Amino acid sequence: MTIADLVPYPMVLAAADPDQLLPAREQMAFTLGFHIILVPFGVALTSLMLIANYRGLRKGDDTALLLARRWSKVAAVLFAVGAITGTVLSFELGILWPGLMKTYGSAFGFPFAIEGLFFFLEAIFVAIYIYGWDRMRPWTHFWSGVPVALASVGGAAAVIAANSWMNQPGGITMRDGKVVSVRPAEVFFNNAFWLQFWHMLLAAYIVAGFVVASVYAIGMIRGRRGHYQRLGFLISFVTAAIAVPIQIFVGDTIARQVFDEEPAKFAAIELLPTTGNNVPETLGGVLIDGKVQYGIPIPKVASILAGFKPSTTIQGLDSVPADVRPTTAQVNIVHWAFDIMVGTSMLLLAVAVWFLWLWWKRRHTLETNRWFLGAASICGIVSILSLESGWVVTEVGRQPWIVVGLLRTRDAVTTEGNLWPVLAVVVVLYAAVGTGALWVLHSMKKRWQKQGDEAVHVPYGPEEVHRPRRDRVGKVL
Repeated sequence: MTIADLVPYPMVLAAADPDQLLPAREQMAFTLGFHIILVPFGVALTSLMLIANYRGLRKGDDTALLLARRWSKVAAVLFAVGAITGTVLSFELGILWPGLMKTYGSAFGFPFAIEGLFFFLEAIFVAIYIYGWDRMRPWTHFWSGVPVALASVGGAAAVIAANSWMNQPGGITMRDGKVVSVRPAEVFFNNAFWLQFWHMLLAAYIVAGFVVASVYAIGMIRGRRGHYQRLGFLISFVTAAIAVPIQIFVGDTIARQVFDEEPAKFAAIELLPTTGNNVPETLGGVLIDGKVQYGIPIPKVASILAGFKPSTTIQGLDSVPADVRPTTAQVNIVHWAFDIMVGTSMLLLAVAVWFLWLWWKRRHTLETNRWFLGAASICGIVSILSLESGWVVTEVGRQPWIVVGLLRTRDAVTTEGNLWPVLAVVVVLYAAVGTGALWVLHSMKKRWQKQGDEAVHVPYGPEEVHRPRRDRVGKVL
């Protein structure tokens, strides 16, 4: 999830750019855009699973336990797909961007080594947790799932550490263009790490929560309004709704950090061609020939948001040296992606507030309010759009740098071979993997609707042994 510029923009490259630059960026844009959708389910769906499991044990709620069991199987499928796509990304770092790994691999690779440890830990305990249903004591089984959630968060933190280091590199000593000393703690916990980590973690809970909730919202619209659908909706939707306002606060704080540390990215976000104060917040619009057109300016708001007063000076694109200045197309993409991210976040917040009002005033109508359920059912797609837009801001906003101030993207890309056929193969393979994953999830859904959640015999596994059912404290029923 951490590469230089991942979104393809202009189709005509500068003469000095290698021929491989455009297809390399296209490939990274596609693979990262695919993989990032899976990350929230690896990070947050396991936590939702544990919430349901805990409720089932504490309240003696068999429906909650059924939800936990089914969510664990969905998480396992998505974990497997994420492992495939994530592995491809790690290979692409070395194949497509050898300049990055050759010069900064000793620093940049450290967080990925940590991520590998968390990945294997998560894989081990995912298997234990899923196989442990009806084979372990209830609370022992629950605690076997806790390392799954913790390892997924740790793995996400490691990847965010690598990405944030690319935005604000530190922890290295350079001599004659080479890294001669690496301070691992400073690389991992760089200046941008903590805010970006919390931003991504909250995004994971928002996406996973709203996507899962949308499934049950659609079910309730279609008339399935039992305890199973209601509980599944409430656990997932409430989790996401709690995360949304916190995310907005964290996002606002990050924007202010970008203003301080990455002025070129902030200028692109604000669509600001020239340095000045009393800068308006421009909604929409595009930069054409150095001028903002078709936008809706809100006077002085950008300066107020950046420095809490209208007189705050914001550096424009004219303050960036011409040889490292983002192109007009890059600026427009960053600005629109930021607007989409903020706009979708506000929509999600509005639906969360609507839910709070209904829960307070008309709780009994929650599962029959078709207008609210309709809004909730589209929150999953909206949250994914918000997630993708946020990553576009992060990655495209760094351009033309792959490591800000140290290495440009065009200097890191491979200069060997024709990458267009490779891109075509990757698109076909990812389409097959995505289709296969959707087919598996659909078949699981159909089986659950018709047959319940009976264990499926595994021909190469141990023989099934009937074990007496136990209550939540482990006593035989």
